[in-house]
Amino acid sequence: MRQPAVFFGHGSPMNALGGPYAEGWRRVGEALGKPAGVLMVSAHWETQGLGVTAQERPPTIHDFGNFGPELHAMQYPAPGSPALARRVNKLTGAVQTDSWGLDHGTWSVLAHVWPEADVPIVQLSLDRRLDARGHFELARRLQPLRDEGVVIAGSGDFVHNLRTWKRDGGEAYSWAVAFNDAVKAALTRSDHDALIDWVGLAEDAQLSVPTDEHFLPLLYVAAQAEPGDDVRFFNDVIEGGSISMTGVRIG
Repeated sequence: MRQPAVFFGHGSPMNALGGPYAEGWRRVGEALGKPAGVLMVSAHWETQGLGVTAQERPPTIHDFGNFGPELHAMQYPAPGSPALARRVNKLTGAVQTDSWGLDHGTWSVLAHVWPEADVPIVQLSLDRRLDARGHFELARRLQPLRDEGVVIAGSGDFVHNLRTWKRDGGEAYSWAVAFNDAVKAALTRSDHDALIDWVGLAEDAQLSVPTDEHFLPLLYVAAQAEPGDDVRFFNDVIEGGSISMTGVRIG
């Protein structure tokens, strides 16, 4: 029953339509099999106070603009889990709500991890009242879920700077590579304090994390690490110079 924790670098919503990163997510799903459920923390649900989705059938949210009709037409009809939402409420005090669903940080990835949409999915919001250590400490309270068959997942990007993104591709900026490598090293050695104080991880770290909403979901995954857990990386690419697609599986 014990499940790993997984962070997905999700990048552009266009990855929902397929490509090399989607193929990497598919392989993750094949390795995971079918867990009892997934608790996902996405960069794209920020709240004042902590919320957890509690619908039987969460809607697919198209929380983006300027993309083609094919992407806007995509649906990911995975079930929710009111029972898992109640369990998360008991562990964290998160308010159960039907005001959200599955945003693109969740469905653009999981549509490839579990393409049959047959694994129950619950989203936990990013409570903007918390600092980085507060997020990490909250995430530690979720640890019992791993032994209940639940995958704890995060979706964001180690490096996420859209202002410097190269639309036509190109080599990664040196500061992006340095930060991405520093995050991987901290995860490998379970240096949680370094991840919490991410500004000190590498020179020019704030170029890699100009705003923290894409980095914070990683703390929810890192917080699940226990002695003896394997740490494995996938999709370890920096796209457009400044968007890290790197994912990590812990356990």
